[in-house]
Amino acid sequence: MSDTAAVVIPARYASSRFPGKPLAVLAGKPMILHVCEKAAASSADAVMVATDDSRIFDAVSAAGFKAVMTRQDHPSGTDRVCEAVSGTDAEIVINVQGDEPLIPTSVIDELISLMKGHPELDMATVAVPAVRDNMTENNVKVVFGNDRMALYFSRAPIPFLRSGGVEAPMWLHWGIYAYRRAALERFVSLPPGRLENCEKLEQLRALENGMKIYVLTSNLSSIGVDTPEDLVKAEAKIKESMR
Repeated sequence: MSDTAAVVIPARYASSRFPGKPLAVLAGKPMILHVCEKAAASSADAVMVATDDSRIFDAVSAAGFKAVMTRQDHPSGTDRVCEAVSGTDAEIVINVQGDEPLIPTSVIDELISLMKGHPELDMATVAVPAVRDNMTENNVKVVFGNDRMALYFSRAPIPFLRSGGVEAPMWLHWGIYAYRRAALERFVSLPPGRLENCEKLEQLRALENGMKIYVLTSNLSSIGVDTPEDLVKAEAKIKESMR
């Protein structure tokens, strides 16, 4: 079995909250290139951007990174990732969102190392400590068991602290995934489930169908860019790190 690892960055131009987001200028260059640089510095054997837009394709290619044109009718970034790796020998696929310009390279490496060291794992993802009072429905939370396998993902505050209950840690889910190739192909072949349609979280499709997701915990930080305001925060973070 091959342990070749590929990082695939799905990126589309159309976004209801932030059209053209991957090409938004951040610290002097398109945001997607920051993600490419983080991924290229990892231990992955290959890095590619999967997109359906020629503007993103051209920007990525001009910067010397690999871009793959995919179909326009994919329902999710995961489907786009699966198409992008279909012609490769990658056994381990790391899905890094194109709006995570500050994703720590070390986290990508940890996921690759985890998947290589544990061939029984189908999927893995990342969670970081969350501050309960600062969470909104845009912040996805995850709870996991003693074996680090995800029990549930939700936009709601989980675990819920009932009056008289004992406080338990809340974990914020990062949208970075590691897939075994066969698990990725199975995942995209499954129809969206009831929980996925309810919470609008596609990872629930995996749990509904008995697929297990290992949760790697980290104390590092990142800033996902969903809005122009987030872009300003990311810019400030980059400038702070350069001081």
